[in-house]
Amino acid sequence: MNYDAREGAADFTFVARRSNSISSGGRSLVLGSLAALLLAISLGFALSGTWLIFPFAGLDILVVYLAFRYMEQRAGDYECIAFQGENVVIDTRREGKTERFEFNRYWMQVTLIEASSGEPGRLLLRSHGKEVTFGVHLTGERRAVMARRLKEHLKIR
Repeated sequence: MNYDAREGAADFTFVARRSNSISSGGRSLVLGSLAALLLAISLGFALSGTWLIFPFAGLDILVVYLAFRYMEQRAGDYECIAFQGENVVIDTRREGKTERFEFNRYWMQVTLIEASSGEPGRLLLRSHGKEVTFGVHLTGERRAVMARRLKEHLKIR
């Protein structure tokens, strides 16, 4: 995961993004290379009489393409939390949908739910009946550090 934290005199901003280890162009290059390699291998088998390998090679390429397409659709996901004066602004982008939440920093509560029995932990931000999950792109350890930092910034008034 990529993250960026900036602190000023009174403001604090934290941005968490998905970890994209390969760029869009890199994915295209890998897919094209894989397709060419599988086509060459399949052609060799087809010339020796086992032509049935072609559909399975095509299925392999299709599965990799669908996985890369899934990654591409979610590559721009992020979460941003910013303390702006008396407000806490949370911007999230998940699966192409952007949402914005604003809480009053004096009323906001930070709750960390630890991971248990295969369930991932969650960092919840609550105020006036609204609840936002934050830190889905963070590890459990970083989520706990984030919860402590948020609680510290909520105490600074």
